[in-house]
Amino acid sequence: MNCTEQLYKVKEASRSMCLLESDKINTVLQQLALSLREAKNLIIVENKKDLAKMSIQDPKYDRLLLNGERIDGIANDIENTLQLPSPLGKELSNKTLDNQLEIKKISVPLGTIGVIYEARPNVTLDVFALCFKSGNACVLKGGSDAEHSNKALVSLIKATLDRFEINSDIIQLLPPEREAAKELMNAVGFVDVLIPRGSQNLINSVRQNSKVPVIETGAGIVHTYFDKDGDLNKGIDIIFNAKTRRVSVCNALDCLIIHKDRIADLPSLTNKLQDKQVEIFADEIAYAAIKESYPKSLLNKTDKNSFGTEFLSHKMSIKTVDNFEDAINHIYRYSSKHSEAIISENSKTINIFTSVVDAAAIYSNTSTAFTDGAQFGLGAEIGISTQKLHARGPMALEELTSYKWIITGDGQIRE
Repeated sequence: MNCTEQLYKVKEASRSMCLLESDKINTVLQQLALSLREAKNLIIVENKKDLAKMSIQDPKYDRLLLNGERIDGIANDIENTLQLPSPLGKELSNKTLDNQLEIKKISVPLGTIGVIYEARPNVTLDVFALCFKSGNACVLKGGSDAEHSNKALVSLIKATLDRFEINSDIIQLLPPEREAAKELMNAVGFVDVLIPRGSQNLINSVRQNSKVPVIETGAGIVHTYFDKDGDLNKGIDIIFNAKTRRVSVCNALDCLIIHKDRIADLPSLTNKLQDKQVEIFADEIAYAAIKESYPKSLLNKTDKNSFGTEFLSHKMSIKTVDNFEDAINHIYRYSSKHSEAIISENSKTINIFTSVVDAAAIYSNTSTAFTDGAQFGLGAEIGISTQKLHARGPMALEELTSYKWIITGDGQIRE
């Protein structure tokens, strides 16, 4: 089956989704979570075929990896999603005009959602669960790096749909070749919205070339500012967690900004990072502050690529600033508007930071690792939007809906 045929099939199948009742949707998702756990060993075998083609040193390796614990986590996210209320059919507004016309505004699915993504097989299940729960069909274009993993997961989804006599064409996995991505970006009339998930190059390519409307899930160039009034103990734990919990994800810390009045605390703030072999790129002041305490093999001076870079690895830059305004300016210059954080005990400074900084998620005195749909109580996420139209931040059920107007009359005509 070629891409055009797949697009026709998903378009036709999507029409049947409006007839699915919420209880049946939840039953299917519950069975999918159960089947996922039962098929754990098979999925790991297929995932190992993909891992064998990639260097363990590649930053994408961690994102590609599926093990028992991660598969259980994905199944848990599916179950969390099914327990959430349906976002469909909500009455967003209701009013009666002077002529007695009743006008309702109700939530409806977007339609068919296309997703282009790289070595992230968990996206396959997250996207399906969220789309299915919100009444949307989906077209997936995964990368060749995760070909075996994605095929195994989509086969599992289709088998579950078939078991409940639901048209399994509501999910389509396009071939991993780049030509399929071009067809998806030109699938006007078949796909209602396209969401890219991956590197900045992938996102830029989709945004620049797609004829289908795009929701941009931007790269995560993440900063944490340690203010002159920051608590040292909080800072140590927050910085370590934000940088090292999972280095390959978009909410991982890329740049630590520190107020010059606290430069003497930098050795303490960075000491634990060497346990995880974090390579630091420090400006002149920061370098001088930690050159005696941090391993020389892991310490470098900054260059032109040290700032504004999403490392996705055990690397981090450090910028020293003279004052709060300089910290804000640095973030303004290099931020991708994903997640930004401040560590401070000064409530006035925090309030200014959260008001002025322009990002989808802004943190005070906590780790940026929480930018995640499941952590936000959304069940899962289809992506983290860094744009401002339609959706911003972790996108889940509510963000996968639009609305329509229902007008009820009793013979009224317009003069």
